[in-house]
Amino acid sequence: MITGAVLAVLGVVLAAGALWTLRSDYEGVTFSGGSMEPTYAPGDRIVIAKISGAKVRRGDAVLFDVPDRFDGKPVLKRVIGLGGDHVVFDGTRLTVNENPLKEPYLKDGEVDGGHVPYDVKVPAGRMFLLGDHRANSFDSRYFGGEDFGTVPVTAVQGRALDDATVPVVLGSGVLLGVVLALAGAVCTLIGWLIRRRRPAAPALIAQPLA
Repeated sequence: MITGAVLAVLGVVLAAGALWTLRSDYEGVTFSGGSMEPTYAPGDRIVIAKISGAKVRRGDAVLFDVPDRFDGKPVLKRVIGLGGDHVVFDGTRLTVNENPLKEPYLKDGEVDGGHVPYDVKVPAGRMFLLGDHRANSFDSRYFGGEDFGTVPVTAVQGRALDDATVPVVLGSGVLLGVVLALAGAVCTLIGWLIRRRRPAAPALIAQPLA
């Protein structure tokens, strides 16, 4: 019974801890648009690691939400430039801080989908974002104003994971914890039933001394 109880407690702790981490740090979303092809196709289920904008890096595909854009819905785009970066497209080549940007994720190798040249100095605390399918992406290129189409890093909800190993391991931890808890409960129940069915030892009757 003691072994079963220990297994049950360990299982509950493991399942609860893994589930809490999974729910608090990760989120699954279904991608509905074609702006990030071929990296993400419409209908793909994407695992998002919930991070703050302070942890965003160039090249990340981030889920963000800007109330006055995209009908207020969260969208997924690629971070091209961060605060202080100089992003330039001259009609044929995209550079960041005068360095040509290597983009192996682009749809059919298109650099900018036929868009007109632009020259953007990204303000502090903001991001310049583009889709991987440049000819089919409504992104920072299409929003003007003093911020040059950039988005505040505070709008970031999370980063798309290229490798879902950690969430899978956490999910496995939840399942393992449930199995351990059930096994421990069964062991405890069996032990309790055995103890109830075990016959009591016969009582000793004192004999009078001769």
